[in-house]
Amino acid sequence: QVQLVESGGGLVQPGGSLRLSCVASGFTFSRYIMYWYRQVPGKERELVASIPATGGSPNYADSVKGRFTISRDNAQNTVYLQMNSLKPEDTAVYYCNTPIYSRVDFWGQGTQVTVSS
Repeated sequence: QVQLVESGGGLVQPGGSLRLSCVASGFTFSRYIMYWYRQVPGKERELVASIPATGGSPNYADSVKGRFTISRDNAQNTVYLQMNSLKPEDTAVYYCNTPIYSRVDFWGQGTQVTVSS
C-alpha cells in the first residue's frame, strides 16, 4: 500500500524558515525521482522542486530558487524541503510525489504552510 505522508508545515513569519518532510512507503523509493509541489485553493498545483533518485542535481522553480533546498535520505525513504526566507506568497499546501503516482492523481494529505505576520 503506497503512502506519502507530509509533515513539518505551520505558521511562520515572513523571513522565517521551515523544514518539510515526506515519508514514502509501498514502493522502492530509491529508484524514483521525487518532487515537491504546492497548491493554493482555486489554483493549479505548482511544481516547486525535484531531486533525482540518486546523484544528479536538484531543480527548482524560479520563484523559490536560492531560498528552498530539496534533499533526500533513501535509507529513510524520506524527502525534505528546507524553506528559508519565506514570503507570504509561499503560503500553500505542500505535497511530495513521484510521477508514477502523480500521473494517476494519487496524493498524500499535504502539509499546510502559512507565512504571515
